[in-house]
Amino acid sequence: MSIPQTGGGPIESVAQLAEYLEAGCKPQDAWRIGTEHEKFGYDKATLKPIPYTGERSVLAVLQGLRQRYGWAPIFEGEHIIGLEKDGANVSLEPGGQLELSGAPLETIHQTCDEVNEHLREVRSVADEIGVGFIGLGAAPVWAHDDMPVMPKGRYRLMTDYMDRVGTMGKTMMYRTCTVQVNLDFSSEADMVRKLRVALALQPVATALFANSPFLDGKPNGHKSWRARVWRDLDPARTGMLPFVFEDGFGFERWVDYALDVPMYFVYRDGRYINALGQSFRDFLAGRLPALPGEVPTLSDWADHLTTIFPEARVKKFIEMRGADGGPWRRLCALPALWVGLTYDQSALDAAWDLVKDWDAETRDAWRVAASVHGLQAEVGGRKMQALAGEVVAIARSGLKARARPGLGGMVQDERHFLHALEDSVETGKAPADELLEHYHGDWNGDLSRIYAEYSY
Repeated sequence: MSIPQTGGGPIESVAQLAEYLEAGCKPQDAWRIGTEHEKFGYDKATLKPIPYTGERSVLAVLQGLRQRYGWAPIFEGEHIIGLEKDGANVSLEPGGQLELSGAPLETIHQTCDEVNEHLREVRSVADEIGVGFIGLGAAPVWAHDDMPVMPKGRYRLMTDYMDRVGTMGKTMMYRTCTVQVNLDFSSEADMVRKLRVALALQPVATALFANSPFLDGKPNGHKSWRARVWRDLDPARTGMLPFVFEDGFGFERWVDYALDVPMYFVYRDGRYINALGQSFRDFLAGRLPALPGEVPTLSDWADHLTTIFPEARVKKFIEMRGADGGPWRRLCALPALWVGLTYDQSALDAAWDLVKDWDAETRDAWRVAASVHGLQAEVGGRKMQALAGEVVAIARSGLKARARPGLGGMVQDERHFLHALEDSVETGKAPADELLEHYHGDWNGDLSRIYAEYSY
């Protein structure tokens, strides 16, 4: 989510930056689950992406949700750029991708209900105006020039900067979608263990959720092109972060890393001020060229943390960032996977045992192989399908141990949300494999079929 942060006074010492992160520590009974997912909107008549304004548009969808379901608008200047209700937000990605950033909820039953309710609301509005929404990791047909640009100052700045630091930044912004889950930690040590497991096993999530085998109207040679895009975006703010696995890692080391990530902007009085490539360290010293003499606030720090894009990242919680956007069953499966792995201590320990002997080269090799080959990946003689099976089994044990019932006690725990992933492990097929089978089979190379058959 990229809605500006608010609150917090001036930063008086570097120690406050680590304290900000540490303030996220919560006792286990206060841990929550926040699921975010993005989806592409398109005009059903033309199969083109919808613009910001017009009869069939992003704005029309936002206004429909606002009027029919009581969402409150979020403005940037005169433009509605998001909605909020009951702790959840609907926001816009650069190319008009519609994102739900869910409320922090106690169980996967609740977060899945939230996702389904959101999709039902969006569909009811979209159907009336001739708009469809589809869950994929990358736009299968549309070229960059086909994509609209949302009226958000942050995105204008980022677009101008992307070609200076990589080759695929604008593709990420305008033509990809993801599903993410945000999870809590109890202490610095708990954060460290969870972040290490999250980074090491993020390629498994990439493989299980791979759903972007097409770009520019044809197969692109990858099961997850979205994951490929992130490997050539901006090395200063992406990747698998080997330092996280070094002795002594904790909140202060994360702050050191984040301070060295070049800035994008400072948000002041409703507008984004260009600070591209400038240093937050200089900002702390009152020497930021964009705002000479000013020192940052804690909300500036919170904003800066949203511009860091590794495979998993720390704010006041941990974000799992390695999965492609996808069909609705996968939107509930992602939180099930990571909650099962990290919210039960025995499962977390088992997940760490699985990866603790991997070196940085092995972790990165899995990342690349997962992007290209998905569940057919292999590293050092080990097959991704078998590794994914072990990971899903650990997650299943964690969900069983959590024993959080649903449907008024009719469902004893959350394990059934893993069924889609268990099917993939059994068959060796992620969504990308099914899409490619259709493309080379009954679709006969006609990618326009994807909209009718894979939309929400």
